[in-house]
Amino acid sequence: MDTRIVKKKGIKPKHISIAVITGLLFYFVYYIAFSRTVSTLKVEKDKLTIGQVKKDKFNDYISLSGQVSPITTVYLGAYEGGRVTEILIEEGSMVKEGDVILKLENRELYGQILNSETNLATKQNNLRQTQIDFETKRNASQKSLLDAEYRLKQAKRKHEQYNELYSEELIAKEEYLRAKEDYELARKSYEVNKFQTKQDSLRNTGSILDLTRDLDRMRQTLGMEYDRIENLNVKAPISGQLGFLDAEIGKQIGKGQNIGQINVLSDFKVETQIDEHYIDRVKHGLTAGFERSNTTYRLRLRKVYPDVRDGKFDVDFVFDGDKPDNIRTGQSYYLKLQLGAPSDALLLPKGAFFGSTGGQWVYVVDPSGVFALKRKVKIGKQNPKYYEITEGLDAGEEVIISSYDNFGDNEKLVLK
Repeated sequence: MDTRIVKKKGIKPKHISIAVITGLLFYFVYYIAFSRTVSTLKVEKDKLTIGQVKKDKFNDYISLSGQVSPITTVYLGAYEGGRVTEILIEEGSMVKEGDVILKLENRELYGQILNSETNLATKQNNLRQTQIDFETKRNASQKSLLDAEYRLKQAKRKHEQYNELYSEELIAKEEYLRAKEDYELARKSYEVNKFQTKQDSLRNTGSILDLTRDLDRMRQTLGMEYDRIENLNVKAPISGQLGFLDAEIGKQIGKGQNIGQINVLSDFKVETQIDEHYIDRVKHGLTAGFERSNTTYRLRLRKVYPDVRDGKFDVDFVFDGDKPDNIRTGQSYYLKLQLGAPSDALLLPKGAFFGSTGGQWVYVVDPSGVFALKRKVKIGKQNPKYYEITEGLDAGEEVIISSYDNFGDNEKLVLK
């Protein structure tokens, strides 16, 4: 009778061998498929700075370093050039509008004025002589006109007498005609003299008017040159503090040259520069603040300058309310400019990695802490402490935020 053989249950040695071989095969396939296609770099973990992504309020502000300046600065220019002969007010002194700050000397201007005075005297003499000549000619013309009028009356009277005598045939026709011709000649002579006298009067009057206008213009020119002498006294155009003065005794100052400035200290402003990254968000009317001696002071953005130089643009702030008691021109204040209201967001601490990636990707640390992989992200706004993460990261994940300059293009970092 045959004996039934019962198979034994459980793991046999051959099963273990098969499992080991299968595991080795999968590992080999994984190594071939992935390890050789992902560039890897080993780095020391203790030399890295790692930040954690968190969900919190994002405070939309930027920090700025500003410098106090007078609310208004008026530049001091020389209306006339000349050599500095005297300085009456020193830098830093308070001045009132019209105060003489320094005096200049210009010998060339003195010579021009002397020539103008000589020309004016010549013109005055010419005008007087013309007036005398006019009076002489006018008197002679009037006398000649009177003589012509007298002869006309005589000729007219004789003509009328001869006309009556001729009509009664008491005189010869020849005598009558001679009297008539004498009358016509006297009448025409009178008309010519009258016209000539009138023309001479108009011509002489016009000449006198022209000379008078020339004389008035020369007086005005001379007056302006006298004003130029007065402009050799450089005066304060406005009340304030003489900020600086670029002048020394004996120094030659050119016409129109800027030689100083006057600061109007009735109020102050804070000047600073902002990175062009924020140029579309910085608008007139934004508020800023700073703390000084445990007191918070508020400022308002008054002016945004349009030019961008070296990646920055200039702005001016004015105080919105109280200002520090000991405020001085040239002081530095560290401002916090508010760009928007706080909002909920994913926050990543700021770090040097941004300079290498421009915020387009980061190395995210694996939960095991053994390695970190490159991942694309999107960064929105930023403030001095955090970046706002809009895509690519979740709260609680850890990111390498120190510099990536030594990591090359490797996609995986093995943390030792």
